[in-house]
Amino acid sequence: MITRGTTNANRLRRVDRWLTGVHGRLLRAAADPLVVDVGYGASPVTTVELARRLRTVRADVAVVGFEIDPERVAAALPYAGNGLTFARGGFEVPLPAGRSATAIRAFNVLRQYDEDAVPAAWARMCARLAPDGVLVEGTCDELGRRAVWLGIGSDARPRTVTFAARLAGLGRPSELAERLPKALIHRNVPGEPVHAFLTAFDRAWDLHAPLAAFGARQRWLAATATLARDWPVCDGPARRRQGEVTVAWSAVAPRVRVITS
Repeated sequence: MITRGTTNANRLRRVDRWLTGVHGRLLRAAADPLVVDVGYGASPVTTVELARRLRTVRADVAVVGFEIDPERVAAALPYAGNGLTFARGGFEVPLPAGRSATAIRAFNVLRQYDEDAVPAAWARMCARLAPDGVLVEGTCDELGRRAVWLGIGSDARPRTVTFAARLAGLGRPSELAERLPKALIHRNVPGEPVHAFLTAFDRAWDLHAPLAAFGARQRWLAATATLARDWPVCDGPARRRQGEVTVAWSAVAPRVRVITS
């Protein structure tokens, strides 16, 4: 379905920074790197920014932005060039025959779908990935100050969940619950792993409240280090200093629903 299309310049800077920092090796190793942006919205600005940021890692990377609204595609065409193209398409990712994507970014797209529709959308997109490729699917606020995204493999199975925020404006880590991807947004309730994770994160944040005098970054670093004692945190201090923390999907994945008659 056509998304609302709301977007802003620099909105996806946090996920782009993670993509180039954590998965830059994929771009460097690919023989013919291709990155896809699915559902860029009413303006192509974030796709243009994605291409620019990716080229700091691999100058010859090709970037394709897909939208299902033909009017949005037409509006984006003046921005095409230097390896950046725009075309009509959606979760099927209609790349030319024989081409596969090194990475696919699908941000703020699945939030307006039903939760049951998410696995099929992942599977369709991941079918167009290279064997070692990554799908980055998530949600952020209007200004990109708070975001949560999944790192999904070519088998359509999530590997990681990343929580990211502008620390200066963060009251408590659990405020990021508002930006959970569709696969998790309805699971932030007692008894679900993601709720337990955010509760533990708040507890660690409160434990290190005295460090607030030295800045939110120091408090975040201490809280995430405490969190890592009991949760499978995947990144190190270098990434966490940027207001991120990544955990294994297995630790926060939704519990299987049991349907009773």
